Amino acid sequence: MHWLKQKLDQQRQQHRYRTHKVFDSPQQVHSKVDGKDVISFCSNDYLGLANHPQLRAAFQQGAENWGVGAGAAHLVNGHRRPHQALEEALAEFTGQPRALLFSTGYMANLAIATALLGKGDSVIQDKLNHASMIDAAQLSTAKLLRYQHVNADSLGRQLASASGNKLVMTDGVFSMDGNIAPLPDIAQLCESHNALLMVDDAHGIGVLGKTGAGCVEHFGLSNKPIIMGTLGKAFGSFGAFVAADEDVIEALIQFGRSYIYTTATPPALATASLSALHIVKTEQWRRDKLQELIDLFREQALQLDLKLMPSDTPIQPIIIGDEKACMELGEKLYADGLHVGAVRPPTVPEGTARLRITLSAEHSEADVHQLMTALEKHCIQ
Repeated sequence: MHWLKQKLDQQRQQHRYRTHKVFDSPQQVHSKVDGKDVISFCSNDYLGLANHPQLRAAFQQGAENWGVGAGAAHLVNGHRRPHQALEEALAEFTGQPRALLFSTGYMANLAIATALLGKGDSVIQDKLNHASMIDAAQLSTAKLLRYQHVNADSLGRQLASASGNKLVMTDGVFSMDGNIAPLPDIAQLCESHNALLMVDDAHGIGVLGKTGAGCVEHFGLSNKPIIMGTLGKAFGSFGAFVAADEDVIEALIQFGRSYIYTTATPPALATASLSALHIVKTEQWRRDKLQELIDLFREQALQLDLKLMPSDTPIQPIIIGDEKACMELGEKLYADGLHVGAVRPPTVPEGTARLRITLSAEHSEADVHQLMTALEKHCIQ
């Protein structure tokens, strides 16, 4: 397998080799890695729910009532009462007629593109969309068209050239940049070109909107697009869902291979997610505190003249550029007890290696100050 060794060696030489860190604690801001105490700034646990006592209790009670495994796919033997209750609650939460559970957001996106489109159709995507949507488009056999990042004019040109049935797929909040797609403009273009719109709101659900219902609520869209949301980020649980109208959900059930041919998630997870949904809807203070921390971070980062991106979300990248320098900076911060993600191509475009800093309602102002002190020490020459 010398050719595999060559590929792996190339990854190392380009400073793109990925490795695990093994945590010795639950998901929480103050964690322990290999016996070392760290403050984590790289989790997507935006509301601090992953280790919340109410979710733990719900999960334990769910396991007592429903066991561990679901036993089979949803359509065979796996669809339990907690799954049904969660789907109904998520549909109501997002203002959609129905919702459908998936194991992961990746599998949900695969189902959307492959179930709704085929040869002769067109899928139009933002150039910085998540990898799962790109893979989904390629598997669908539809023609893939890409438009310039968050550029409505570019999208309009691609829609005008598209053929067959049309589906526009976009991130709501872009996971590596933290900015929000201009959904009102995109929705208007889709309506004028008779195209379906699908929003991957993995990083918006729970965080944005008056009740935490995500980007669609944030913008107040009246004609709701297909929404894909995940439960493993702001909800602190695991899994994903698609919320949409009756025809879309039925098409996913009938034709979505990544739904039909996989085992349902444990019903105890559904009970934990229902508990998380209650907290998301009723504890507005978590989103308020998160916004205060975002404002504090950006204010101090700009004072240090760090290269930020235009993000008002918990995802706050600092552009470093050089991949080796980015890795070394991440290691220096880790040595100071700060766990920050160093993200390199191909996850982000060439020349834009970055520290992907994510904030949580569980962080304190003191945590942010400690991070900024370390950044000042290592970044200001």
